[in-house]
Amino acid sequence: MATMAAPNSLDVVMKVRIKWIEGVAFVGETESSHAIVMDGAPEGGGRNIGPRPMETLLAGAGGCTAYDVVTILKKSRQAIDDVAVAIDADRAPTDPKVFTRIHFHFVVKGRGIKAEAVERAIHLSAEKYCSASIMLGKTAEITHDYEIIETGADASAAAG
Repeated sequence: MATMAAPNSLDVVMKVRIKWIEGVAFVGETESSHAIVMDGAPEGGGRNIGPRPMETLLAGAGGCTAYDVVTILKKSRQAIDDVAVAIDADRAPTDPKVFTRIHFHFVVKGRGIKAEAVERAIHLSAEKYCSASIMLGKTAEITHDYEIIETGADASAAAG
């Protein structure tokens, strides 16, 4: 039986339980009392009843960085209405099929959003706060870009 090293007293311990359902489907139960079903592709024996584990990993990184960007933009008093992140990634062709390239495209909607504030928020997330993307950056080249879409009275006046 394999043993794991005892956690360092400075480490933050996180626990998740993975339970096999059937075939190659699993349910992950988190410490915060949430569950996610993951499944393999039909060609790999799955029934497509949930996202692939690697899709879940990529979505987690997207959620992590989006959380940071929203929080930072709110703290810098930017009038955001919506933030979305489109992610595309490449994986190695052979096992282990790690991510080799990940691109995050942020779409920030709001009123009078400053480009400098968006750039700063993305940079802080990428370099300091988003543990998921920083960890994935150990194997993948990670890039970011963004667009700002004006909403509200100014946008409708400009469109009219």
